[in-house]
Amino acid sequence: MEQKLVEMGKTSAKGSIQLFIGIAVSTIIMAVCTIILARLMTQEEYGLYSIALIPSSMMILFRDWGVNSAITKYVANLRAENKIGRIKSIIYAGLTFEILTGTVLTFLSLLLSNFIATTIFHRAELTFLIAIASTTILSGAILIAAQSTFIGFERMELNSLTAICQAIVKTIISPVLILLGYSALGAVLGYTISLTIAALISIILLYFHIFRKLRIENLHKTSIKKTLKEMLRYGVPLSISSILNGFLIQFYAFLMAIYCTDLMIGNYQVAIQFATILTFFTMPISTVLFPAFSKINPQDENGLLQIIFTSSVKYTSLILVPVTLALMILSKPMVGTLFGEKWTQAPLFLTLYIIDNLFVILGSLTLGSLLAGIGETKMQMKLSLITLAIGIPLSLVFTPSMGIVGLILTTIIASKPSLGVGLHWARKKYAVKMDIKSSVRILIASTAAAIATLLAINFIAYADWVKLCVGIFVFSVAYLIAAPTLGAINKSDINNLKIMFSGLGIISKIINVPLSVMERLPNLT
Repeated sequence: MEQKLVEMGKTSAKGSIQLFIGIAVSTIIMAVCTIILARLMTQEEYGLYSIALIPSSMMILFRDWGVNSAITKYVANLRAENKIGRIKSIIYAGLTFEILTGTVLTFLSLLLSNFIATTIFHRAELTFLIAIASTTILSGAILIAAQSTFIGFERMELNSLTAICQAIVKTIISPVLILLGYSALGAVLGYTISLTIAALISIILLYFHIFRKLRIENLHKTSIKKTLKEMLRYGVPLSISSILNGFLIQFYAFLMAIYCTDLMIGNYQVAIQFATILTFFTMPISTVLFPAFSKINPQDENGLLQIIFTSSVKYTSLILVPVTLALMILSKPMVGTLFGEKWTQAPLFLTLYIIDNLFVILGSLTLGSLLAGIGETKMQMKLSLITLAIGIPLSLVFTPSMGIVGLILTTIIASKPSLGVGLHWARKKYAVKMDIKSSVRILIASTAAAIATLLAINFIAYADWVKLCVGIFVFSVAYLIAAPTLGAINKSDINNLKIMFSGLGIISKIINVPLSVMERLPNLT
């Protein structure tokens, strides 16, 4: 078990780094695009652009039915069991299903574009924008199906490549179209074209790097219908969970469009763009955990399951909690530096919006990957129903009366009862749990660094960019000292992390620098 744990740790670490690089590069490029758009467009125009993407996002919820997750799950599982013969049929069935549902929903969105714009949003000028955005339903289906296959094969670099390509295309096309006078239409066109090109690239990569290398005699004789039925049996409960979660998000978005001004929506979207910095860390971790848990038989390898869950919660918290608190403390100088002074509400929205990430210390990021990986999709569906039952009435009270702030508070509060239920169930059935002492110490160490940073930037009466640079430096140094000193990370953790990230060349050397510094500091606990 120890050898398997080490190998899984190395594989997950390598995949995380590859995804981290891809997501970081693509997000930075997207951030540059967002900064340019925010400076070229008025707050109202940016709000219209954001609203135009809501209907297609709602339609996407009903496109997947868990097939993408099934692709990742079965590909990872079949590879672990060395049953390569079935993989080709899984990919073919999944891709076919995604293209069919994507096509149907694209035409449905086109037909409803005028009704949604005029009757629901009361903005007739949105009709054409919504119609254009509808094409992303099909292109997104192709892209996600290919990326799910990449993840199942643990080819995270291919996943990253498609994300970077989309970001580059959008960053080039959108500003050019806006400068040509197309405003919100140019932004929507840039988003649509970039997703289409990324989908084409993903199919090419899928064929040449994976599908073509699977020998034709290994194609399973089971019909597409039977294969798809098996995938849907696993995926539908997971899909219902995703639909419920996604519906709730889009329901919030519809309420926002109805009750909030375009100016407030624009500020909120700017805040969300900063919050995507956290996806540098959350997306790689949650993505690699899914195939990792899929390889484990919970009945025969329960001890391994417990270790991976506890370790993933701790190591995720070590990264995500301090980054979240740093963003909260530095929200004002960060927004001011990159977007200018006109986005006055964005720092408050950003600070409130990312509070939810602090619950990673309780396993909020790991629980979903655990349930999906070991096949407990029905439980995941039940948890989503709990969140939905709380979120809808709460949003109907908070959003009309408190606007964007009420919407953010709703998202934070609504998901916590289901998190508690899910953790209790997982502990009772599989004996998995987080290390509470470690979680508390990580939170204390991060809070200490945040307080030091807040005191430092409050004594600086310079420009926002100076405060931002000083704040990042102070927080980094303070956390590197506080984490080992307060026992948030110990020598055993540092050694494990060094082993996990070994074999990554220069990246290993870079990661080892802060780890070595922390290793030399005393542990007061």
